[in-house]
Amino acid sequence: MSSADDSIDNLYKQPLSEFTAARNTLAKSLSKDEAKRVRALAKPNLVPWAINQVYWRARSVYDRLLKAGDRLRKAQIAALEGKSVDVRAASDAHRHAIAEAVAEAERQAGASGSKPSADALTRSFEALSLAAEPPEPHGRFTEAMQPAGFEALVGVNPFASAKSIVGGQKSGVSRESRVSSQSVDRSPSPVASRQSPVGGHSAVGSRAATLPRPTREERRAAEREERERAEREAAARQHEAELKKADAAVARAEAHEKLARDTWERAHDALLEARKARDEVRRGSREG
Repeated sequence: MSSADDSIDNLYKQPLSEFTAARNTLAKSLSKDEAKRVRALAKPNLVPWAINQVYWRARSVYDRLLKAGDRLRKAQIAALEGKSVDVRAASDAHRHAIAEAVAEAERQAGASGSKPSADALTRSFEALSLAAEPPEPHGRFTEAMQPAGFEALVGVNPFASAKSIVGGQKSGVSRESRVSSQSVDRSPSPVASRQSPVGGHSAVGSRAATLPRPTREERRAAEREERERAEREAAARQHEAELKKADAAVARAEAHEKLARDTWERAHDALLEARKARDEVRRGSREG
């Protein structure tokens, strides 16, 4: 960091109307190379200037925005990769952080008599918070930013088949049932019997008797009941697994839909701007 960096930071803290004069004054106080560097600094537009004020004067709001954006970006990537994540919660937290940052930027700008567009602030804060790297140093932004599209998620495949996620294996239940039923102890239940000792005299007298063994029908009924219980448990496990996969598919689809919607909105805004510029050119031609 050069000795002029602190002074340059102070330039971006100044009211926007004072930037140019403060820059020229600073340049005159510096050596040739440093002066050349300072004179090349561009004056910020209103929206990035307001964002800079949040960075310099309300850092906790700024940091919460960046953290919320990082969490949302990671959640979207995880969802597009088929992982089970709560994209909705991350998105809600991100929207709240953006709203807080916009309100703070408007407050800072209003103190200097400026009124930046809330929509433009929202788009720039969204772009800033979701970007892996900022386009300019924090606190020194000069141009408004636009949210990134699918290029922000390079290497992620968002088109995995939801059917493959929620279909499951039809044979899963029957296979588990077979395993469970095979593990059932098919041997007869142990029974206690008392045999008379040799000589015909029982230790407990003539009242001792051999307990009856289960009949074949009773054994089959017990085995059937155990098999049905195992099948119910296997079906419940299969249902729970499919539900989790379905939740992951929904989260991935929601992330995909949000990215597509954001891309469309930016394209629509660009179209409106292009039409506006064309109309201005046409009016200029007629007036000329």
